[in-house]
Amino acid sequence: MRRTKTWIEHWDPEDETFWRTTGERIARRNLLYSVLSEHIGFSIWSLWSVMVLFMGPQYGIDPAGKFFLIATATTVGAFVRVPYTFAVARFGGRNWTVVSSLLLLVPTVAALVVMEPGTSYGTFLAVAALTGVGGGNFASSMTNINAFFPLRKKGWALGLNAGGGNIGVPVVQLLALLVIATAGADRPRLLLSIYLPLIVLAATLAALRMDNLAPVRGDTGAVREAVRDAHTWIMAFLYVGTFGSFIGYGFAFGLVLQTQFGRTPLQAASLTFIGPLLGSLIRPVGGALADRFGGARITLSTFVAMAGATGVVVLASVRESLGVFLVGFVALFVLSGLGNGSTYKMVPAIFQAKALAGGMGAEAAAAYGRRVSGAAMGLIGALGALGGLGINLVFREAFSRSGSGTAAFVTFLGFYAACCAVTWAVYLRRPAAGAGVAAGSAAKPQLTSV
Repeated sequence: MRRTKTWIEHWDPEDETFWRTTGERIARRNLLYSVLSEHIGFSIWSLWSVMVLFMGPQYGIDPAGKFFLIATATTVGAFVRVPYTFAVARFGGRNWTVVSSLLLLVPTVAALVVMEPGTSYGTFLAVAALTGVGGGNFASSMTNINAFFPLRKKGWALGLNAGGGNIGVPVVQLLALLVIATAGADRPRLLLSIYLPLIVLAATLAALRMDNLAPVRGDTGAVREAVRDAHTWIMAFLYVGTFGSFIGYGFAFGLVLQTQFGRTPLQAASLTFIGPLLGSLIRPVGGALADRFGGARITLSTFVAMAGATGVVVLASVRESLGVFLVGFVALFVLSGLGNGSTYKMVPAIFQAKALAGGMGAEAAAAYGRRVSGAAMGLIGALGALGGLGINLVFREAFSRSGSGTAAFVTFLGFYAACCAVTWAVYLRRPAAGAGVAAGSAAKPQLTSV
């Protein structure tokens, strides 16, 4: 392995000797600090899901306005994932982790300044938009870590990286609960102050302990290939169903409990962290199951179960049963976490399988899969995050019309049914005899081995 300061010039994780003697140790170290940075990024991105719990009647913002604040953060976080993906190839994974971590100071300090009654709604919207930079950390982190690990380890590694990041959602909710319970619902600045030193710590550790991979630097061709490939957009649709659900529900959970079930801020905060926590912890399990049984099988099973859990939530919403509602809603978080892990395992497997079917040798196919899947993950992550925007806008419309989320959950049920159909049709239905997945083929893409 050739290394120049913070740049590693040669990297071949599919070489088992290289992986065992050198690669695994370096990859695991980079994974650890990547998780830390992404974790804090998710906390900042989801900041307004708890800031709205501090915003009592004195702020003069109705539930629809609060849902729109959350949706604004979600939207910006989705769109910045695209340039954040490119940033890894342009600047290096280590370098961009340092920069993206320090950028989290901007929305945190801004919220610290404006978070008080009397601030205009437009100002709150602007500051909520700034927190979107935290959502971008996921794309750059996943693209970077994808390049470090061999295909046989990607489900576990990507699941752990994403799951550790996703835990930032329940952690900020737990910290909000602690602040509300001890200092009261009028002290949001205490929560914001906790994150300032953590952001600096994450950036410092990334600078000292992470590496850049030269083989992925400046590889803009991979982005063009990912954009042209139908599987990128099919997987983005499926990721809307898994991650879009996770982040959308995570941002909206506390507000739904307050608006539909009349919970106080403290009561809502004491419940909202449970679902995101379980969904985050189980994401690596989804990746590991996909490594063993195939990502498409786990993903389809997940969507079927999500449809069932949504049916339970619809019933609970109609009957106004908080206990049943919590059971169904928490189940949705757990299942979305499983699906997050399995869908991201599918992505590199799809591109490697296409390369093999197109006649590439094993080593060339593995390299192709790493290149294109890294770029595709950023695009898939961006569109998946837009699912969170969709969920919050559907909730906003449902509550503004009826004061209940029932219609929203019926809409989500229909979407999960569509995800089931797409997963089965594209990745599990046995193709006709002679059909293939040759790279560049104009035929409908179908894979049965992912």
